[in-house]
Amino acid sequence: MEPYLTEDAFGNPSSAHAVGRRARQAVDGARQRIAAALGADPAGVVFTSGGTEADNLAVLGSALRAKEAGRACRVAVGATEHKAVLDAARAVGKFGGETVILPVNVDGQVDAAAAEAALERGIAVLSTMWVNNETGVVQDPHRLASRAAERETPFHSDAVQAVGKIPCSMADEGLTLLTISGHKIGAPKGIGALLVRNRDAVAPLIHGGGQQWNVRPGTENVAGAVALAVAVELAVAEHGLAEVTTQALRDVLETGVLAAIPDVVIIGRAAPRAPHICSVAFRGADAGLVLAQLDQAGISCSAGSACNTGTPTPSHVLTAMGIEASLARAAVRFSFGRTSTAADVGHLLEVLPGVVARARTAASTLRGA
Repeated sequence: MEPYLTEDAFGNPSSAHAVGRRARQAVDGARQRIAAALGADPAGVVFTSGGTEADNLAVLGSALRAKEAGRACRVAVGATEHKAVLDAARAVGKFGGETVILPVNVDGQVDAAAAEAALERGIAVLSTMWVNNETGVVQDPHRLASRAAERETPFHSDAVQAVGKIPCSMADEGLTLLTISGHKIGAPKGIGALLVRNRDAVAPLIHGGGQQWNVRPGTENVAGAVALAVAVELAVAEHGLAEVTTQALRDVLETGVLAAIPDVVIIGRAAPRAPHICSVAFRGADAGLVLAQLDQAGISCSAGSACNTGTPTPSHVLTAMGIEASLARAAVRFSFGRTSTAADVGHLLEVLPGVVARARTAASTLRGA
């Protein structure tokens, strides 16, 4: 990133002078590198401020385009989607649209019959995430994309938790919109992209100078775009080794937890899962109490989505999967990255039984009071 944060290449990529041309070359190069790594077209790499903006552009942009064309302004999304997709889907009501929330089964997989019914009725976009950010459950985007393609319906997948973790490509012709985010793979926070197969499929949500084919105008974040390209290249190139390593760590953790702590539920264990996420519910404990004690022990983790940590309501993901509220409130999400080690897991397994026992005692006392 450094050359594009300093004087020699700090120019506005829309400017015609030499410094601006250097910035433009960097942005165009970043598009080409991301497209090559993810099986996309460079002309369809639209840089955004992150995954949330890209999800909004995909869902709301598709709905607006359909409304402009006189087609059904209706969107269908999975019940376990990230809030960026769910809230964007609900926002279509502000301009006369309709939202269809697709139910999931006990493993968190989108109900295929419900998706088919939505497609038959007519929708502007079908959106299901590739990997769930709370449970690690993997959807089958290719199957759903194929069904959407048969109906000539745009299909969007939030792949923020998939890139670099499992094989992920836009080469499947049914995939028309794909969200990626930089900070999940080592790029800075505040940069992401929506990969678009057909730029005419989405209407802009931001209006301005016409940059990025007017799909997402505004002066591009040059250094962020370069960083995102490098991070995507590295994540895709290294995902095979990362997948083996993180899955091994996750399996050690789950085996150790089940052996050392009674009355534990590993969420989504029977479903296909990405290797880097482990959601564990400690029945009778409060996740907030578990998190606080683990934080004191130098262990960082979350309850549900990191975007919603601290909210008193159970995770909408776990609720949609049919998990009872008391168990959902006891769920803790452990995530693994490229810096995670066996020693980290060993430390966690040393302190976790005591932490859970104390949290259960405290929760029992509070319930008794």
